[in-house]
Amino acid sequence: MDRLGFVSGLGGSLLRKPASTESRLGAWGRTSLVQRSRRPSPSIVRMVAAEPEAKESNAEEFKFQAEASRVMDLVINSLYSNKEIFMRELISNASDACDKCRLLQLTDEREDRELSIRVKADKTTSTLTIQDTGVGMTRKELIDNLGSIATSGTAKFAEALGKGKADTSLIGQFGVGFYSAFLVAEKVTVLTKSFTDKGSPVLKWESADTSSYTIEDVADEDFGESGTKIILTLKKGSEEFLELNRVSSLLKRFSEFIDFNIYSWDEKTVMEEVPDGEEKDEEGNQKMKKVPKTVEDWKLINEHKPIWLRRPKEVTQEEYNDFYKSMSRDFNDPMAHSHFSAEGEVEFRSILFTPSVLPFELRQNMFDEGGRCVKLYVKRVFISDKFSELMPRFLTFVRGVIDSEDLPLNVSREILQQSRVLRIISKRLIRKSLDMFMDLAKNKDQYKIFWDNFGRYIKAGVIDEPDYVEPLSQLLRFDSSASDELTSLQEYIERAPTDQKEIYYLVAESLQSAKSSPATEKLTARGFEVIYLLDAVDEIAVQTLQKFKGKRNAEDKETEELPLSDISRDNFKLPGEEDEAESEKLTEDFAKVTEYMKGVLGDAVSKVQVSTRLTESPSAIVQSQFGMSPTMERFMKSQMSGQDAGQQSFLNQSRVLEINPSHALIKDLQVRLNAGQDDDATKDTVGLLHELGLLSGGYNIEDSAGFAKRIARFMASSLSSSPVPEASKADEEDKFGETTRVNAEIVD
Repeated sequence: MDRLGFVSGLGGSLLRKPASTESRLGAWGRTSLVQRSRRPSPSIVRMVAAEPEAKESNAEEFKFQAEASRVMDLVINSLYSNKEIFMRELISNASDACDKCRLLQLTDEREDRELSIRVKADKTTSTLTIQDTGVGMTRKELIDNLGSIATSGTAKFAEALGKGKADTSLIGQFGVGFYSAFLVAEKVTVLTKSFTDKGSPVLKWESADTSSYTIEDVADEDFGESGTKIILTLKKGSEEFLELNRVSSLLKRFSEFIDFNIYSWDEKTVMEEVPDGEEKDEEGNQKMKKVPKTVEDWKLINEHKPIWLRRPKEVTQEEYNDFYKSMSRDFNDPMAHSHFSAEGEVEFRSILFTPSVLPFELRQNMFDEGGRCVKLYVKRVFISDKFSELMPRFLTFVRGVIDSEDLPLNVSREILQQSRVLRIISKRLIRKSLDMFMDLAKNKDQYKIFWDNFGRYIKAGVIDEPDYVEPLSQLLRFDSSASDELTSLQEYIERAPTDQKEIYYLVAESLQSAKSSPATEKLTARGFEVIYLLDAVDEIAVQTLQKFKGKRNAEDKETEELPLSDISRDNFKLPGEEDEAESEKLTEDFAKVTEYMKGVLGDAVSKVQVSTRLTESPSAIVQSQFGMSPTMERFMKSQMSGQDAGQQSFLNQSRVLEINPSHALIKDLQVRLNAGQDDDATKDTVGLLHELGLLSGGYNIEDSAGFAKRIARFMASSLSSSPVPEASKADEEDKFGETTRVNAEIVD
C-alpha cells in the first residue's frame, strides 16, 4: 500500500538570426517545437508520385505516396487525444508566421504593418477561417510545408506507431501540426501570399482527403501584402466550432498570451433608438423607442499580456493579484508569489503562487489531478496544466505558469519527453516553491493560515520526496506540551536542555488526550517538552524523517542532528533513568503481579511489565518497538473487510501493559496475590487496569459491555464495603421501617 494512501531572458527571441531562408519561412505545417528551437532539419520525403499534371485551369494535382497517406491517417486519428487541439496548432502556426515576418521587416524597406491573427466562424457555409498577416508561402514552400512530411524513415515509423511501439521522442521531427485541421474538417483550403516574393500571386492549396491535393493561382485583390488564410469546411459532428463562444473560449485557453493580437469575429446585442411610429411628444419632437440590434465586429481576445516576461520590479502587487485571479479562477488574492527566470542548461520564466485558501477542487481529494493549475506554455502557447512530472503531488495546490522557448515536446505538443531538461525544470520549481514557503514562515500569523490549509501537503512531501526531506522538515509544525502555539522542530531544539539528545513525541487522537496521556507524566514533570502528533499522517511523516538537523542557538554555526523518539514505545528510556539495580529490584518484587496479570489477560497483551514513566496513573498501554499507534490501528481496522480475528490478534500482540508500582491499586493487588486471593474481584481489578490503560492511551475497548459490567461490580463492591454513618441508618429506618413491617406481616 502507498505510504500515503490514507491521506488521501525570453523576450530576445526575435533578435535571433535564422539559419537559412527555408528555416525562416517554413512556418505553416512545420509546427514541431523541436524545429522551432532550430534543431537540425531531417530529410524531406516529398508526397509526390509523379511530375505535376497540368489541367485546363492553372491548378496542379499532387498524389500522396501510400506510406505518407498512412502517416497522415495516424496523425489525424491517433496522435491527438482531443480534436479541439486543432485550434492551438493552427494559431501556433499563424503566430510563427507573424514572428518570422516581424524578423524580416527589420531589414526590409517596406513600411511595417500590423501583424495579427483573425478567426471567423460562418454557420451559413459551415466554415471556420483562420487568417494571419504573416510571412506567407511561395509555391515551393507550399509543397515543402503542406505537401510533405519530414521523416527519417516514414514506413518504419508508420508501422511502429500503428502497433503502439513508436519512439515518441522522435515524433518531434515530423512537421504535422497543420494536419490536425483534418480532425474537424472534411476539406481544407489554404490561401497564401509570400512576403519574400513581392510579385508572387495568391496561391490556393486545397485537399478534401488524404490521397491528393491541388495548388493553383487565384485572383484576390483584397488579400493584402502577405499572409495565410486557412478555410476549414467542417465535418458533421464538429458544428460546435461554429459557435462564437466556443471559438472565443478555445482562443483564450490556448493562445491568450500570444505576442500578436488575436481577433475573433463576434456578435453582440445593443439597444438602438428608432422612431416610435408617427407619434410625437408634447414639444412636437419625434418619439423614440429602444429596440435590440445585433452588431457584428472583431473582438480582441488576448488583452492580457504575459507579465512573466517583465522584470519583477516592474510588476505591482495589484497586477500579480489580478493575473492570479484570471489564471486560477480564484476570487481571493494569493498569499505569496515567486517570480523568477532560469538560465543555463535550460531557460524558462515562471510565476508561482500560493493560494490563500485550499482550492475547491482539492477539498474532497487532496491529490485530485483536476486540482492542478500550473500551466505550461511554450513560446506563450498553452500546452497543458496537467503535467505531474513538473510538479510533484505534494505541490498540487500551487498555482502558476511556466514559459519556455525550447522545451522538448512531441508532435502533438501534449506529452513532455522524459528528459534531463524536464528534471532540471522540476527541481527548480520545487526549490522556488519551498523558498516561497520559507518566506511565509517568517511571519507566524501568516504561516499559521498557510499551515491550516496546506500543512498536510508539507507532510506528504516529507513522505514522498526523500531528496527534499531536510528543507521540508524546517516547515513542519506541531502542537507541543510547552507551547499553546504550533511549534517548529527548530524551536523545540532551542528550548531543549543542552543534555537532551532526542526529540520526544507522542501520537494521540486529540490534544486533550495527548496532554492527559500517562506516557507523558514523568517527562513533563521533569520539564521535558513533548511534541504531539494529532493527525494520522503525522506518524508516517515523523517515521520517514527519523532525524532533524537544527541549531541549539541562532548564533551557532554548526547544526546538530537529533533523532525523534516515540515515548509510547516499551523500549523508551527516560533521560537519567534510575539505577538498573533499582529497576531490577522493582521487577523482581512485582514479578508475581505481572505474571498473574499476563495470565488473566492472555493474548490481549504481549507482556506486562513494571513502568518507570508513570507517576499518577496506575497503568498504561505502550507499543512494542514495531507496534502501531492507536491512530494507525484505527486506520488499519478501517481497511479490513469484515471481522479479521487474525489481524486483531496481531494488533494485540504488539501491546505492552505497564503498571505503576507506587500506585495504591497495584500495591493492593500485590497484597491480595501474596495472600493467595485469586477470585473474581481480583480478576476484575486486572481487567479494569488493562482497560484503563487502553482508554488513557487512546485505544478502543473491544468488549465495552464487559467493561461496563466490571465497573458496576467494582462500584457495588466499593459501596457494600463502606461503613454507613449512624445518622444515615436512623434515617433509613424511619423512611423504610413501615414498609418492612408490612412485608414481614405478609410473610407471616
